[in-house]
Amino acid sequence: MSGFDFSLLSKGGPMMVVILLMAAIMVVLLVERTLYLHRGQIRAKAFIEGIKNTLQKRRLVEALTICEETPGPVAAVVKAALLHTREGAEKMRHAVQDAAIVEMPALERRLGAIAAIAQIAPLVGLLGTLLGMITTFHAFMQGGQYATANALAGGLWQALVATAGGLLVGIPAHLAHHFLSGRVRSIVRDVEWSANEIMEYLISEYEAGGEERGDAAGKPGGPEN
Repeated sequence: MSGFDFSLLSKGGPMMVVILLMAAIMVVLLVERTLYLHRGQIRAKAFIEGIKNTLQKRRLVEALTICEETPGPVAAVVKAALLHTREGAEKMRHAVQDAAIVEMPALERRLGAIAAIAQIAPLVGLLGTLLGMITTFHAFMQGGQYATANALAGGLWQALVATAGGLLVGIPAHLAHHFLSGRVRSIVRDVEWSANEIMEYLISEYEAGGEERGDAAGKPGGPEN
C-alpha cells in the first residue's frame, strides 16, 4: 500500500497555504496547552491531605511554602486561604474567590483560538473549492467545445484538495478543543473542591484547635508553650 503523496498539496491552490498555516498554529497551541494543563493539574485530594497534616502540627509557614512550590491553581487558592486564615471566614472566602478569578483565565487561554481554527478551516477549504470550480469553468469556457481533460483537471484538483485539507484541519481542531476543555473542567472542579475543603477545615478545625490550645494554656495548671 503506497503512502500519501504530499505533492497533492501543491494542487490545492492558494487556500492550501492558509490551511497549512492554521494546521501549524493548531499543533503549536495544542502542545503548549497540553503541557500547561498537565503541569497545573495535581492530585488535589492528596495535596489537601498533606496541607491538613502540616496544619495539624501548627506549621502554617511550612504549609505556605508547600503551596508556593506546587504549580497550578489548586495550590494558589489554598495559599490564598492560608494567608487570610486569621482574618475571618468572609475575608478568607473573598481572598479565595479573587485567587480563583486570577487563575481561571489562564486555564482557558488560547482555547478560543483552537475553536476558531476548528470553525474556520472547513470554510477556508470551501472557499478553495469554489475557487477551484471557478478555475474549472473558466478553463472550460476558454476551451469551448474542445476543452481537454487536462485543462479541467487543475481546477477539479484544487476544489477536491482544498475541501479535504479544510476538513483534515477542522476535525482534529474540534477534537483538540474538546480534549482541552475537558482538562480545564477537571481542574476547575479540583479548584472548587479544594477551596471548599481547605476553608471548611480552617474555619471548623484549625481555628477551633488554636483556640482550645490558647484556653488550655491560659488555665491554671494548663500546658505551657
